[in-house]
Amino acid sequence: MRGLFITFEGPEGAGKSTQINRLAQNLKERGIPCVQVREPGGTYIGDLIRSMVLHNPECSDMKQRTETLLYAASRAQLVEEVIRPALARGEVVLSDRYVDSSLAYQGHGARWSLDEIRWINHWATNGLVPDRTYLLDVPVELGEERMQKRGLKKDRMESKEKMFHERVRSGYLSLAQEKPERYVVLDGRMSVEKISERIMQDFCSLAQIKS
Repeated sequence: MRGLFITFEGPEGAGKSTQINRLAQNLKERGIPCVQVREPGGTYIGDLIRSMVLHNPECSDMKQRTETLLYAASRAQLVEEVIRPALARGEVVLSDRYVDSSLAYQGHGARWSLDEIRWINHWATNGLVPDRTYLLDVPVELGEERMQKRGLKKDRMESKEKMFHERVRSGYLSLAQEKPERYVVLDGRMSVEKISERIMQDFCSLAQIKS
């Protein structure tokens, strides 16, 4: 099977990490090599950028243009250093967020130009588009409740106001409507097992088509 690029998207608390880990385990049990990455980060340079944009309190006044460019810079490094080489080896790449996150968060959430974000990221990734994007959709209130149960300190994005996250969720659904051939929208309120089952079924169908 040739390499496949699979991304997971969704608002905060949607369950992306859980589903990525379950799919990775399912693939490994079937002898299918896969690589897991996350954004921003996944490389030494990307992890430095992640610290700046999400966790460094001294960067709290970061400008929107700066934030958008930093996300794209982290993504550019990840694509060239990790994703493209893995795809060339015929591996499956599972990414926790990708360009659609910038469109949802910086575009719809922060109301930045979607066209500019698309152009910047097309250049940064040299036009690399996922084969499939799984969107886990949950109401903002449920996502917040799940995050509170984790007991973890919120990062800059997670700490934004409710209306910002409402726009992010709405933005994701709009993106999915624009690209129905790439997106699979999953109700994040379903059980972990049910979501995992649906993802695995779709992945097997996709792999068969792309082989």
